[in-house]
Amino acid sequence: MAQEWLQHQERSTPLALHTIRWIALHLGRPSARGLLYPITAYFLLFAPASRRASRAFLRRVPGRRPVLWQVARHMHCFASVILDRVFLLTGREQVLDVTVHHCAQLDAMVARGQGGLLLGAHFGSFEVLRALAVNRVRYDIRVVMRRRHNALLTRVLDELNPDVARAVIDLDDPRASLMISEAINEGALVGILADRSAGSDDAVRHPFLGEPAPFPTGPLRLAAVTGAPVVQFFGVYHGGNRYAIHFEPLYEGGHVPRDERGPWLEAMTGRYAERLEAHVRTAPENWFNFYDFWR
Repeated sequence: MAQEWLQHQERSTPLALHTIRWIALHLGRPSARGLLYPITAYFLLFAPASRRASRAFLRRVPGRRPVLWQVARHMHCFASVILDRVFLLTGREQVLDVTVHHCAQLDAMVARGQGGLLLGAHFGSFEVLRALAVNRVRYDIRVVMRRRHNALLTRVLDELNPDVARAVIDLDDPRASLMISEAINEGALVGILADRSAGSDDAVRHPFLGEPAPFPTGPLRLAAVTGAPVVQFFGVYHGGNRYAIHFEPLYEGGHVPRDERGPWLEAMTGRYAERLEAHVRTAPENWFNFYDFWR
């Protein structure tokens, strides 16, 4: 059975998305951000499942009381990150203040022409990494995602930068695993958001904000099979126009023998979950899994 997140329906319309995109590109970021308040109010009122999920999540974060204004702030953060994708995909990242932390290992991998896996989560912004990396050192980044999920939003944003859109590997493509392996062999960095299971993936449970939660093993299984090094990344939104990108080595690389993969996957997935939890605790509004993640 597919996970709950795959069953969520988009509430946006083509007209609304194109209007926001036009305002962002022609009137600027301040004008576009003014629209985020009515958008936040709309979802606060008419998306009860997301509202309940936000409240339940915030209840798990120490020092956070899940009152209505905190739920609104959570949704506003999500809307802000989505809006900034417009500027990042069109090469206008100069309107944002982005700092980068601990990128030495990634720079060294690129200098050697070595491919690898970048493991993220539905936490903060992936586009801030992709856009900044391309402009800094011309990283070759391929993105693994399901195009059918939030297909309308994905299509509207893809129109902004067809080159970025062509770098996507669709998980629903039967050749996806082969394409990922080929990309790594070509020296590309393959970015995967590794916190959601699609139902068919093997998953292991690890403690996360006080209760065991399921984490898919598929992304790390790719590393075990290909021997690719793994780096975790977090593109954290800190309000206003401020972002911070954090890189953290997870696995140095090397083929993992088949009979050792079970314990290895358990340990690596646990490390991934621990580091994700540490960042979520410092910036909980960046958590964008608006469903019961623990179920």
